[in-house]
Amino acid sequence: MTAPMLFAAAFPALWVGHQVGDYWVQTNHQAQHKAGAGWPGRWACTKHVATLTVGKALLLWLTFTVLELSPSLAVVALALGVDAVTHYWADRRTTLRRLADLMERGTGKGTFWRLGEGQGHLGTGAMALDQSWHHLWLLVAALIIAGGA
Repeated sequence: MTAPMLFAAAFPALWVGHQVGDYWVQTNHQAQHKAGAGWPGRWACTKHVATLTVGKALLLWLTFTVLELSPSLAVVALALGVDAVTHYWADRRTTLRRLADLMERGTGKGTFWRLGEGQGHLGTGAMALDQSWHHLWLLVAALIIAGGA
């Protein structure tokens, strides 16, 4: 088993798990409240990230089983943990928006974040920055798994 084999198997499993978890498994309540203030918002975000992470773990298990790969369970757990923490951080929204605002001067990301915003909903700019952030960390998680070969 080589690192490239693990990476080639892990990344699509994580990416599909992310897509399904973020768009099909996440409840409307979680989507509407995960960025909310206080414990209700934190709890909604925690439930979303937990179900998302379980889904990714199941798809990794299925992929590795079918392909007869045996990555280190500790390394897979670490990768899923890194992905979960970064997903939670971004989905609380104020954190990612602050990062975009910090990058405003050089890149215009704060302005891009607000693109299409209205009526209390995220706009296309925020959605694009949110998803690209998640995809970055899916890549990192896959590299962590591959690095454990």
